[in-house]
Amino acid sequence: MEAIVAVFSDWGIGSEGTQQVVLKADRAHFRALTADAAVIVGRRTLADFPGGRPLKGRHNIVLTRRDTPIEGAEIAHSAEEAVKLAAQYPRALVIGGASVYRQLLPWVDLVHVTEIGLAPASDSFFENLAASPDWRVREAGPWQEEAGLRFRFVTYERIT
Repeated sequence: MEAIVAVFSDWGIGSEGTQQVVLKADRAHFRALTADAAVIVGRRTLADFPGGRPLKGRHNIVLTRRDTPIEGAEIAHSAEEAVKLAAQYPRALVIGGASVYRQLLPWVDLVHVTEIGLAPASDSFFENLAASPDWRVREAGPWQEEAGLRFRFVTYERIT
């Protein structure tokens, strides 16, 4: 399984349930990597999507404690159930939020990270893979700039 996340220089990923900075290049990268794949998302993160609706062109799996059906999505009530549902698809990516990343990271072997050279005040964080002995950089793209912000795409792989 894979994950995709945009992190700030302190590995913050958001504040008050949303990303503080949105880069067009990051959104395009996200769309390209998740197209036709299964995505695992938390209910609160889903609510932050346009219209609060599942993403089109993907198999949406929503990890939630609630029993309320969500049109266009499968419901999982545990990390294990989400992994089982995701296993029926050729490719699955965890897309957030913070608690979903924490719960599912043990099953993830590859993480696509957009590193943003900025550190706004965040209240949710992703594990610092660069400082972890369990992860290494597989591929790191060049630093780029958009709207005065530096960013780059880095892929981390779990060391087995």
